[in-house]
Amino acid sequence: MDKTAAQLRQEREKRVMDAIRMRIPDRVPVISAIGYFAAKYAGIPCSAAYYDYDAWYAAYEKTLRDFQPDMVYQQGFTPGKALEILEPKTMRWPGYGVEPNQGHQAIEIDNLKADEFDRYMDDPSDFMLRVFMSRTSDKMAGLALLPKLSDLGGGPFGIQMLAMAFAEPKLVKAISTLQKAGREMRKWRTKIDKFNQMVLDMGFPQFLQGAAMPPYDVISHSLRGMSGTMFDMFRQPDKLIELCEFILKQTLERPTPPPNEYGNTRIFMTNTRGSDDFLSKKQFDTFYWPTFKKLVLALVERGMTPCIFFEGKFTSRLEYLLEFPKGSILARFDTTDIFRAKEVLRDHICIEGNVPSSLLQMGSVQDVKDHCKKLIDVVGKGGGYILSPRSSTDEVKPENLKAMIEFTKEYGVYG
Repeated sequence: MDKTAAQLRQEREKRVMDAIRMRIPDRVPVISAIGYFAAKYAGIPCSAAYYDYDAWYAAYEKTLRDFQPDMVYQQGFTPGKALEILEPKTMRWPGYGVEPNQGHQAIEIDNLKADEFDRYMDDPSDFMLRVFMSRTSDKMAGLALLPKLSDLGGGPFGIQMLAMAFAEPKLVKAISTLQKAGREMRKWRTKIDKFNQMVLDMGFPQFLQGAAMPPYDVISHSLRGMSGTMFDMFRQPDKLIELCEFILKQTLERPTPPPNEYGNTRIFMTNTRGSDDFLSKKQFDTFYWPTFKKLVLALVERGMTPCIFFEGKFTSRLEYLLEFPKGSILARFDTTDIFRAKEVLRDHICIEGNVPSSLLQMGSVQDVKDHCKKLIDVVGKGGGYILSPRSSTDEVKPENLKAMIEFTKEYGVYG
């Protein structure tokens, strides 16, 4: 008898959490990014994820039905028209700045200047509204004309100041743009909820319940950009450390996201600029690891499970992960030597990865099966392993992705 969606979700949830908690599941779990692969598989452009909801919904429904990993990283629907109204400088997406058959691009801009650290830390809400947001889009430039709200006072003069600001044409434009984009996004809210519910109704547990980024990555991705942050390490190292600690405090003050239907709260996190390729060991020890470690430990103490994608190479720093409690996190590896990771982490931390995207894109079905067999035999020995692609699956061969998933289900059974 076919299993219900609820039964499939429960079975898959248990399989993945058993692996993360270093218990032996019934077999090696397999997780896969789907991303824009659904477009390739269904024969539609990636831009459908922004401009053709019905096509995107149908493409995901078909892809999930045909491939059936235990859990998925999905690319939901985002209303492209709303993004066009906002014209963010930090993103280009299929059909707008990016060719329709390619994925989106993130663009770093210097939204926090080198001499603005204290200004940001003194009043982050004010800075984010009047300064940061005004720099993310030319249409938002008018937000810089808002008076500092804490300076308004409680009398009629404060109201007059605010009224005068709201009459400024540039601020009127910014507010009007936000309202127009907001109305457009609200039109799609029910359909976006329907898309997310479809994934659940097909038997796939919600993989992630929230996100929390390492403070150094927040700075180097969203505030200063990579180049600005690297200058800061040499020109104002103490200030950079202070800002990392400040962002850690902010992150931990946010409300805890609710758990999923099984009481688990998995938190997505990347470790991008902590890669061997970006920071020396001394720089990692000084600027990255202290607040990253504090963040992970605090989340674990609160009953959450950080699911960390170690982008790039983390081979030289694997021993650091032994400082986290046994079975407390999921470590997904990109170009890290996963066999070395197994030697170091053994029965302490669950490993996820790392079938090369290049193999899935260019190799044969047999190549894929041979590689998965080696991963299961070596990294999966004794548990604590989840098989998944190294990174993106946008351009992989459908037959190779299917082989990866189905072979793992057939071969990855524990004796």
